[in-house]
Amino acid sequence: MRIIVDEARCEGYGFCAEAAPHLLELDDEGELTVLAEQVPEDERANAEAAVRVCPVAALKLAP
Repeated sequence: MRIIVDEARCEGYGFCAEAAPHLLELDDEGELTVLAEQVPEDERANAEAAVRVCPVAALKLAP
C-alpha cells in the first residue's frame, strides 16, 4: 500500500503528518512529502488515520 497526495487539493494543514509522522512530513512552506514509498504493515493504521483526518480529502491509499 502507498499514500497518494493530491497536491492541488493539499492546503498544508499538517494533520496528516501529525497522524503519521514516519510516513508524511510537512515543510515550513506547507509542502507535504511522502517519506515511505510503501507503507509498512506496522504503520498501516497511521496511514489510514492520516487519510481520515485530512479536512480537504487530499490523501488516498492505493495498493
